[in-house]
Amino acid sequence: MSQNMLAKPLQSHAQLSLGIPNIDTLFPGVKAGDFALFYGLPTIVSLSLRLCVRAQLPTALGGLETNPIFIDGGNTFRLYKVSRIAQSYQLDPRQVLERIYISRSYTAYQMTSTILEKLEETVNMYNSKVVIISDIAGLYLDKDVPAQEAKEVFAQTTACLSRLAKEKQIIIVATFLPHCHSRLNIFLYAVACGRANVVISVNPTKFGQVFALEKHSVLGLECVKFPSRNRTLDQFGRN
Repeated sequence: MSQNMLAKPLQSHAQLSLGIPNIDTLFPGVKAGDFALFYGLPTIVSLSLRLCVRAQLPTALGGLETNPIFIDGGNTFRLYKVSRIAQSYQLDPRQVLERIYISRSYTAYQMTSTILEKLEETVNMYNSKVVIISDIAGLYLDKDVPAQEAKEVFAQTTACLSRLAKEKQIIIVATFLPHCHSRLNIFLYAVACGRANVVISVNPTKFGQVFALEKHSVLGLECVKFPSRNRTLDQFGRN
């Protein structure tokens, strides 16, 4: 998808919330310089798509007036979800989608190349201040990728993301989706958590889902429940 609009520069204090009232009370949002990891239920993909829309809002409405980059490692980008979220903010879905630069990776090698060799240039080209890395670990768990190579390269890519967020003063959010339980998966998760300065989880409970802030340099570690598993995030966010 093409990207053809430039955004205003982001100030160092900029912060981007999820726009969901009880979550925002617990977690005011990611800020410039953060490398955040969202892991757990597939709900985290919906949260990352919300950030793609909210990043485009005017600063007066809690946005950053910027054009996000979405690096899709698990074929997780959903046009209809983005459109529905955009409509909940009275935005034109087509215009919102046109402002998202999407890069799809189908192998671990493509993902690595995109992050290590192309991401910084792309951020500069589109003046983007928000980057989403969707399903960051999935491609490295492919059985065709030697485990030791996957470990080494994944460590390099996450180090690059952490460095880039700080140096460029941008927001980078990676989602870590559920995959087969294995030693490699555990290792990749540990590396990603270690590199990130913000870690958030969404896990199931008896009555729905719980959003937990598990790592933050300033805020306390807390959790909040979603009131019902039958409501979509965009519905919940409008209340």
